[in-house]
Amino acid sequence: MNTEGLASESRESWRMLRGWFDAFRSDGGPTLYTFANRTPVTEDVRNVLIYVSFSTIFVAFLIVFPGIRKEKFSTFISVTISLFVGAVILISNYGTEWHVAQATISSPYKAFSREKIFADVGVKIGLNSVNITLQATAIHKRSEDINYNERFRWVGATEMKQEYRHALVKGLPFPLLTIAEYFTQELEGFCWGRRYRLAGYYSYILLWAAFSLWLLMNILLCTVPRYGAYTMQLTGLVMLLTNAIYTYLLPRKPLVIPFEGGALHFKYGWCFWIVLAAGESKTFTTISHFNCGNGS
Repeated sequence: MNTEGLASESRESWRMLRGWFDAFRSDGGPTLYTFANRTPVTEDVRNVLIYVSFSTIFVAFLIVFPGIRKEKFSTFISVTISLFVGAVILISNYGTEWHVAQATISSPYKAFSREKIFADVGVKIGLNSVNITLQATAIHKRSEDINYNERFRWVGATEMKQEYRHALVKGLPFPLLTIAEYFTQELEGFCWGRRYRLAGYYSYILLWAAFSLWLLMNILLCTVPRYGAYTMQLTGLVMLLTNAIYTYLLPRKPLVIPFEGGALHFKYGWCFWIVLAAGESKTFTTISHFNCGNGS
């Protein structure tokens, strides 16, 4: 009887463990994701790390904030804006939404095919890469199988062409290849990829310069506040210069990618606008600080 009781208890324990750890397992084997199309990328891991890091620092500041006795309001504003600007610089540097476009199109899924799909297409251009998304609309029976998020990098002068060749070998859908091909052109009047790479190159350098000034600003604010305020204003001006350089170096002839049923028209994304907002906040905060100081 004791043996039967132990056996029944062990079977019950095994059922409980299987209930906890049997997700995506086939016949007790290792975890296996058997879907033909894996889940597309939804967020950049580096951006998530930046969000978590700066949020942790801000929460730590809020914990010690009640212990500050003098100039609570000015301290809170200074630290909040400083953390906001630091996060903006890093997120915008690695973000892919400086110039964006989105449309609903009708296009063949593969070249030389008469069968067409209806899909939502999005293009997100960053400083060092472009992200192209393709998601079929719900009218298709297996629309979840057509859900792509592909990144093409252009750090090097010929890297975009190499990425395009890899996409051809990989067999990506025709709409994705059509969009990527526009960024590989180097002919006069059609050098969109080169102009975007040039704009991203100089903006990338300026943002890292702004980040260096931001680090110096935090040190000076703790040691020599007046020079820290000067550095704060300089940081804001460099960020505003980043927006100006990016706008100036964009293609003179705006990029429009036509498809049946719609066309991709590009506009500034949230990375551009948030850098502009952060630069203005730094600049005008410093100016108002100096005005208040001179008035007193």
